Amino acid sequence: MAPKKQPAAARKIVAENRKARFNYEIVDTLEAGLVLTGTEVKSLRQGKANIAESYATEEGGEIWLINSYLPEYLQANRFNHETRRRRKLLLNKREMNRLAAGVQKEGMSIIPMKIYFNDKGRAKLEIALARGKKLHDKRETMKQRDWDRQKSRLLKENG
Repeated sequence: MAPKKQPAAARKIVAENRKARFNYEIVDTLEAGLVLTGTEVKSLRQGKANIAESYATEEGGEIWLINSYLPEYLQANRFNHETRRRRKLLLNKREMNRLAAGVQKEGMSIIPMKIYFNDKGRAKLEIALARGKKLHDKRETMKQRDWDRQKSRLLKENG
């Protein structure tokens, strides 16, 4: 029997890239593992990570997470990690080829969406293959968001 998937709401989300859905049109999402050191995992469990300015790239047949921020674990003194080091993503070959093809052929970007711990306690990264939005698309998104907010206010007031 296949193991049951844990609902997204039950996961412990550590860091989320909230601006990604505004700045990019999300085409496809994947779940990737992260190669982390012990102090990085402990720092993640404290929930102070930041992936807002980070991105992923393909180099030498591997996918790397670049510019993500994991603060130092204060109790680790001399055995601490670098806060903005490159971290390798764990994906199978088919997923890596699909991401690399999207970046090279179609000009897309690999954007990290969120870091969370799964039901086994392993740190996972949700990455997305995304296409950058133009300014007029962002304006349309803002208009739609404002209209939805105004519509919900009206519905709340009138019944």
